Amino acid sequence: MKTTLARLFDHEYLSRDEAAAVLTEIAAGAHNEVQVAAFITVYQMRPPSVHELLGFRDALLHLAVPFHLDGLQSIDIVGTGGDHKNTFNISTLSAVVVAGAGYKVTKHGSYGVSSAVGSSNVLSALGYQFTNDTNVLRRQLDEAGLCFLHAPLFHPALKEVAPVRRQMGMKTIFNLLGPLVNPVQPTHNLFGTSGLEIARLYQYVMQETGRRFIIIYALDGYDEISLTGPFKVYRNTGEQTLAPEDIGAAGVAPEDLFGGDTEAEAAEIFLAVLDNRATPAQTEVVCANAGMAIHCFHPERSVEDCMAEARESIVSGQAKKTLERLIVSGL
Repeated sequence: MKTTLARLFDHEYLSRDEAAAVLTEIAAGAHNEVQVAAFITVYQMRPPSVHELLGFRDALLHLAVPFHLDGLQSIDIVGTGGDHKNTFNISTLSAVVVAGAGYKVTKHGSYGVSSAVGSSNVLSALGYQFTNDTNVLRRQLDEAGLCFLHAPLFHPALKEVAPVRRQMGMKTIFNLLGPLVNPVQPTHNLFGTSGLEIARLYQYVMQETGRRFIIIYALDGYDEISLTGPFKVYRNTGEQTLAPEDIGAAGVAPEDLFGGDTEAEAAEIFLAVLDNRATPAQTEVVCANAGMAIHCFHPERSVEDCMAEARESIVSGQAKKTLERLIVSGL
């Protein structure tokens, strides 16, 4: 590690294999907390290269609890966090809505990073029980169309860096890795990113995988389609900048997206959206993100058309039934 740190502090980059090896060593407890903190700090000062990010991803996937779906098509809808916007749980709600529309969703997530209440926080508040029992998760996927992979249960190797991450008290390279290391490695992905540089990194990584993806970055800093202004969209086929009106959506104000300060407040917003009693802005932004996820399955269809399918999932009550089935099937 001393040699690796010397190279990194001298502005060198690691190869993919070197990156995988050093992260595997860290996960095995081979290096002390000071060395691990120094390693993490390098990537607070600069983003990883594509090869480094691929190597870190390789290591975490190799060490993760496996969950294979034998070719079943599914999607993960997840943001990197780190936008410090404290929005309500848009990506998690979008996952429920997409499942309610009839698509399989294998969502990977954890506790909040840039908001008070992350996906794991709100699902726990709603009564969902975390598990890494893949038989239970497969039953949830069959019965509800959705299962949730609570990241700490699937990446036990990261317990070695947990104390350092807690003491540093900030978003680290491991938060950047989180969306890329879903053990399912689903056939489709909708990613939200908190910066243009991260969006491009994700684009390079996902092109290497060959899977279908859409990556979002709102130009005013949100790691999702916020509808507060224009947003960048990166697909397998290229990139473009869109405004809310380009997808048939109404614009919203930043204050419309506030997620509350407690799990109870977040859970209430969550249920309000699924009960179709949320504010128009809350429903619109969920439909925009869920619609983009459906569009990932059907690139031949317009995003506006896919948003209408997402809206029907809410209005018909299918999205709410999805949540209820998810919670019951996990008991």
